[in-house]
Amino acid sequence: MTGEKANEKAAENAHGAAASTPGTRRPGGRTARTRAAVRDAVLAGLTEHGYPGLTVEYVAEHSGVHKTTLYRRWKDVEGLVVDALDLAGEDSWLPPDTGSLEGDLRALAQEVVASFTDPAVAASGSAMIAAGFQSERAAAALRAYYAERFTRCEALVERALQRGELPAPAAGGIDAGALVRAVSAPLFFRLFITREPIDDALAGQAAAAALAAARAGVFTTVGTAGTQRGAVT
Repeated sequence: MTGEKANEKAAENAHGAAASTPGTRRPGGRTARTRAAVRDAVLAGLTEHGYPGLTVEYVAEHSGVHKTTLYRRWKDVEGLVVDALDLAGEDSWLPPDTGSLEGDLRALAQEVVASFTDPAVAASGSAMIAAGFQSERAAAALRAYYAERFTRCEALVERALQRGELPAPAAGGIDAGALVRAVSAPLFFRLFITREPIDDALAGQAAAAALAAARAGVFTTVGTAGTQRGAVT
């Protein structure tokens, strides 16, 4: 076994139990474990050094994957960051299902608060967002990540329509992505623009505002926009 293969094997053994199948779009196994090891190293590097300070050598050292393999598969730091975001988007996350639209929106807002106030995960999430400001490829991957999240939230709107919690639009549909953005936008503004603290009280306020807007038909799409991805008819 070559040194490169041995390093990859060691990384796979170290991460095997914790990183079985990292996503829902691609199969598990050796490749998935290697991607998970690399992803963890990328997140650690972004958290520790930021995007400008992240290097392929750092990822190699902290993932146990030889840098020759990293260059061959991911090409450069941008490729590593993009794949880390892609891998994050392959998880099994689903929007909350509390039994009411109000509860679902509040739970979504509370997830944002938890994600960016828990020291164990907040730094890596913020670092990934910051990377999107310094790399167009990372920004595109970040947009794709959130677009996937918004698509999954279509089920949240469908349930609300079935329960009669939202007025069925006469034409077009309801843009699930716009509704979810309205929930998270006030929280992200405080986090990344004014650098103010956020908490569950603010989460409840954001959810209540988004709910009122949804009931008023603010997120209704019209005409061809109603057929766009993320619109629920």
